[in-house]
Amino acid sequence: MKCIKTEDAVGQVLCHDITQIIPGVKKGPVFKKGHIVQKEDIPVLLSVGKENLYVWEKSEGILHEDEAAEILRDICMGDSQLMKASAPSEGKIEITAACTGLLKINSQKLFEVNSIGQMMIATIHSNRVVHKGDKLAGTRIIPLVIEEEKMKAARKVAGSQPLLKIIPFEKKRIGLVTTGSEVKKGLIKDAFGDVLRKKLSEYEAGLEVMNQVFPGDELEAIKNEILNFARAGADIILCTGGMSVDPDDRTPGAIKASGAEIITYGAPVLPGAMFLLSYLQYNSKKIPVMGLPGCVMYAGRTIFDLVLPRILCGEELSVADFAAFGEGGLCLGCKECHYPNCGFGK
Repeated sequence: MKCIKTEDAVGQVLCHDITQIIPGVKKGPVFKKGHIVQKEDIPVLLSVGKENLYVWEKSEGILHEDEAAEILRDICMGDSQLMKASAPSEGKIEITAACTGLLKINSQKLFEVNSIGQMMIATIHSNRVVHKGDKLAGTRIIPLVIEEEKMKAARKVAGSQPLLKIIPFEKKRIGLVTTGSEVKKGLIKDAFGDVLRKKLSEYEAGLEVMNQVFPGDELEAIKNEILNFARAGADIILCTGGMSVDPDDRTPGAIKASGAEIITYGAPVLPGAMFLLSYLQYNSKKIPVMGLPGCVMYAGRTIFDLVLPRILCGEELSVADFAAFGEGGLCLGCKECHYPNCGFGK
């Protein structure tokens, strides 16, 4: 690549896009990389402030910005068919989702690549539900050209696995156990069921609610309904109500009595501090059994929205996963909810 005066560029091949900005009208390349400059182009180039131009002069061991961006693209997504990448434009490539699923990012490797210098990969947050067409990442190098060795170093730092991965949601059969004698006796109408069905419908994964049962407040009855769902082939069991520390709240005890191993009872998230996650080993299946606090019924977004997508893609959560929810675990309860385009759970 060499720099020459624009007036002397007729017949030369542009090695980068030339952007034109007209406020409120357009922003985009007026000439694309690879364009052969014509005499009539000179006034246009001068009008966009290009008194000098970089024209292509291929040098051994030096990569153009588009070639480098393609390497960063490959570092991000490999050969995944679950993501799509745009063609390079002004040295930039955007990566979008090609399906619905949970986005996972190797944060440490992303940090290491971005620490090399002269290159960048910007992404959305990890553990976010994405849908087809959602923007995931953008890549580019900072200069117009870069040493090939530096891009090889980026590949080496990133390793053999792509930095980004989409895990599609698995089909699940879900049992709902709604506790409370007042609901069982019909003194109040259950509101949890409709809320949960609506939340489950967001995942486009063919989730099936097998049934909703109302065992009241007796520990033995709640335990039996949990085990009934396990015997019936449930993949997930959601228990609602009775999750506070009041003496007559029996749900946590019933979950424990079912034989489930409690991973956490309590989480550093608001709303949702009284959330419970456990796993019930039934035959060869490990079934997540969750105790959902009352906030799931009335708050827009809660701990349940952070945990559910990870469960739906087959992830088994640990105590450390819940401890990590603390930073970003405070929902601000905005009047107009913009989740997931906010800091909650990030």
